[in-house]
Amino acid sequence: MDAPYRSTPVFDETSLPAALRREHRTKPGVWGVIRVVEGALELRFADEGLSQILSPGAPGLVLPDQPHWVTPIGRMRMQVDFYDHAPEGIRDSAGS
Repeated sequence: MDAPYRSTPVFDETSLPAALRREHRTKPGVWGVIRVVEGALELRFADEGLSQILSPGAPGLVLPDQPHWVTPIGRMRMQVDFYDHAPEGIRDSAGS
């Protein structure tokens, strides 16, 4: 798998920034991969009205400029990797 150009620190349910808990989006041309290290996290997409439960074996893909937010499900640890191209091996919520 290719490497991200940037990654966030690892956040837990208490350190997860408020900005990630409310609707936001990546910049045009930037893909985000939400990787759960421990526990679970809900990823919601504003435009599609869809949600995914993310876990250590099930990362979430955020497309460029796609409005979304996350909600911790109990204790969790997560990190976001950013790519300037579609990352290999990760599918979006629509399965593409």
